[in-house]
Amino acid sequence: MNQPLLVISRVSKSFPGVQALQSVDLQIEKGTVHALIGENGAGKSTLMKILYGLSHPDEGDITFKGVPYKPRNPNDALKSGLAMIPQEISPVPYLSVADNLFLGREKTRNWGIRIIRRRATDEQARKILAEFDIDLDVTKKMGDLSIANSQLVAIATAVSYNADLIIMDEPTSALTEKEVEHLFKIIRGVKEKKGISVIYISHKLDEIFEIADTVTVLRDGQTVSTHPIGAITKDSLIHDMVGRELTEFFHKEKGKIGEVLLSVRNLGVKEKLSGISFDLHAGEVLGVAGLVGAGRSELMEALFGVTPATEGEIFINGRKVEIRTPEDAIRNKIGFVTEDRKATGLFLRMDVKDNIILPDIDTYTSRGLLRTRKIQENCQEQVKTLSIKTPTLSQDVDNLSGGNQQKVLIARWLLMKPDILILDEPTRGIDVGSKANIHELISRLAAMGKGIIMVSSEMPEILSMSDRILAMYEGRCTGVMKSENATQPELLRLVTGEKSIKGDQQP
Repeated sequence: MNQPLLVISRVSKSFPGVQALQSVDLQIEKGTVHALIGENGAGKSTLMKILYGLSHPDEGDITFKGVPYKPRNPNDALKSGLAMIPQEISPVPYLSVADNLFLGREKTRNWGIRIIRRRATDEQARKILAEFDIDLDVTKKMGDLSIANSQLVAIATAVSYNADLIIMDEPTSALTEKEVEHLFKIIRGVKEKKGISVIYISHKLDEIFEIADTVTVLRDGQTVSTHPIGAITKDSLIHDMVGRELTEFFHKEKGKIGEVLLSVRNLGVKEKLSGISFDLHAGEVLGVAGLVGAGRSELMEALFGVTPATEGEIFINGRKVEIRTPEDAIRNKIGFVTEDRKATGLFLRMDVKDNIILPDIDTYTSRGLLRTRKIQENCQEQVKTLSIKTPTLSQDVDNLSGGNQQKVLIARWLLMKPDILILDEPTRGIDVGSKANIHELISRLAAMGKGIIMVSSEMPEILSMSDRILAMYEGRCTGVMKSENATQPELLRLVTGEKSIKGDQQP
């Protein structure tokens, strides 16, 4: 019998107030794709950081390629043959694709000083990308690439290290369906041709059943189960993840739709959006669908004043308003949960309570002093309502899982009591349990008469959670339809620009 490539035995790790891992066991076979799943906070990221030398276990043993494995840092891991592609990649934006591929191992010539061999570097970069059918100009700056192409470069870089094991953390979170197919082709190629193993972390269960050979479930820092992919069902996996029965998508109950809260007429942003018109009613969830680059986030930023509209009109409760800044939006009782919680949403080095109250700090001050009791009570109420997993309100947000970070961001806006709440990809990169909690919360807010605008790249989520759906393509609206009249093929035609309709004949 072949020796396993990686064996993790009884690995534990704790942080102040948190037992992140407890006697975790995991075994990876050579030339396989091994999926690792679990709710946010299950311990996946901590375990991967240990494997990549970013953290160190308190106890337990790890062997890699038959020898003890104790990386002190990522460089040790790479030299040993283990590479990792994190969920949020960090390329050097002002360097070329080729320079990013060979960062830290540049092809140089020593003429008294080290000179990069430009032609040799570019040519080798082209060969590496061509091996994976990645058609990119290697002289182009990384900062000019799409997120999807940056992800493909990161994958090519990892393979070029001659890695035996590659960790991929949510690699498809920003990819289109076509780009996901390309990624899977690459994964199958490195597995079959090079014998490379992949630890594949994803919350998208359909992907796991398509690409994985084996799946391991973590829950509350412990190994719950490991199965060959053909011996497990999606329902069984979800049960293992959350410890209870749960459907992947919460089906919003149809509630009472009230008067028009928000009217948008012919809204445009120069070179980004053109002629966008729609209405949002009290008690309604308006889903916004579109592919990457369709202008969904740009529309949300225009509504919130991040990038003010250059044309068109906005009305709230029938009154024309000017929204030139986020302060204008907040004053008009609009809240905005951004697409990228880390870059544009949270203050990562600040604690949970400060993140929740900071935008509305005046509410919690009296004569220049903080009203600490009110802060504690209100924040604790939000933690309980949203089931935020944190040891204390003083825990740094950076130490929370992605799903709990998202809940902190939502808690901030709930305390500010907006009438209109914009949610840009509210469930991206979070587990099915947290996703169900957020779906239930959206439904509850709508029942309270709030108007919700929800952007999502997941069509099943859009179809199950929306009352009406606005489809976008290349910065314009291609249709508005009632969800009961919408189908996935019809919606796909709208978001790919194949068809344009007036939907339910009203904005």
